[in-house]
Amino acid sequence: MAWKPTEIPDQTGRTFVITGANGGLGAVTTEVLAAKGATVVMACRNAKKAQAVADGITGDVRVAELDLSDLASVRKFADEQAEFDVLINNAGLMNVPFSRTKDGFETQWGVDHLAHFALTGLLLDRIRDRVVTLASIAHKQTPKLWIDDLNYEHRRYQRNLAYAQAKLSNLMFARELQRRLAESGSAKRSYAVHPGVSATDLFARTETPVDRIIKPFVALIGHPPSKAAHSSLFAATVPDADPEVYWGPSRLFQTQGPVEASPSSKLSKNKELWRRLWEESERLTGVSYKF
Repeated sequence: MAWKPTEIPDQTGRTFVITGANGGLGAVTTEVLAAKGATVVMACRNAKKAQAVADGITGDVRVAELDLSDLASVRKFADEQAEFDVLINNAGLMNVPFSRTKDGFETQWGVDHLAHFALTGLLLDRIRDRVVTLASIAHKQTPKLWIDDLNYEHRRYQRNLAYAQAKLSNLMFARELQRRLAESGSAKRSYAVHPGVSATDLFARTETPVDRIIKPFVALIGHPPSKAAHSSLFAATVPDADPEVYWGPSRLFQTQGPVEASPSSKLSKNKELWRRLWEESERLTGVSYKF
């Protein structure tokens, strides 16, 4: 039978940090975990908006400011955190116009991947259990990882490929983190998941006329956020979930369905690229992991 959130064991005494929890999958994940007794820290750029969401959720829910487009904010947030159990790297941008973060990174790659890479590294010594990173079926849309030009310094910007590169980076990062944790003998685990396709606000930020029509279309082919969040909840709470598996829906070209072992591209399994991406991410963020 398909896994359901009703199977989540009591989470009393456990604390979860969720980035981008003020809407979409993050808000759903927060609500479900809080209902199971967990303490949830909603790490969001817009603290006022996040607090409005938190006020509507029953349970121990706290809001903390975190701007993933600014590594200074990432460091400040990390400095303020005590020990906790699970980090869910949920926040992201998709198919937005070209821009750069405060640190000069292409925005989709900078926010979706680099900031989460830095955040995870800065918090790793305070994470007791696991890290869950949201990738996407869109990782398959890029034919390569431009390892020598990840930051779009020397090639034309294509927003869909930039998003695919960011999500491929999420997947590779989660896998390389798990490899390094296991190699070091750590009991901590790293999970890569994808939510399928769901009509969240992620699809309405392209700043084009498509924003007005895309969500109803996506709703037809995907599944609601309440189900799309299952992958994150599964990986974050199932005690014996296999970290070597890419968890997510596999039906209708992976757009919907129950949480299962999900296929990923051949490119995403290239361990040499995992290593090179890791090293480049360390160089650009200035964050080195200590295992």
